[in-house]
Amino acid sequence: MSLSTTSSSGTTGVSAPLALIGRLLLSSLFILAGFGKLTAIGATAGWFGSLGLPVPTVTTVVVGLVELLGGLAILVGFQTRIAALVLAVFTVAATLVAHTDFADGMQMLLFQKNISITGGLLLVAALGAGGLSVDGRRK
Repeated sequence: MSLSTTSSSGTTGVSAPLALIGRLLLSSLFILAGFGKLTAIGATAGWFGSLGLPVPTVTTVVVGLVELLGGLAILVGFQTRIAALVLAVFTVAATLVAHTDFADGMQMLLFQKNISITGGLLLVAALGAGGLSVDGRRK
């Protein structure tokens, strides 16, 4: 017995709602992180400076915008594949910059979490936003 029906396009009746829920959960991390950085630029820039990142204030604004706008794009399903790829590359880069002290158990956990998030983003990039999205409405 199946929980869903398959349409002539090969999609299931539950795939669009599941994609929406997945996008909501995945995007929430980026939206909140980006908003947090953009509302605490000085503190974030100080931390970025301690990591040795160049022009920490500019880096904070750019990173905050990438996270916030990329997260919002995934949430509403606008240019979802591109947004997911950008955030996947961003997440790998952020992971390599800030979470490679494997002697610290918390850093190892954050490394694994970010790699898992990257996997989810790559799935979104490969499969798209689903029917309940801006992208889905434009087809």
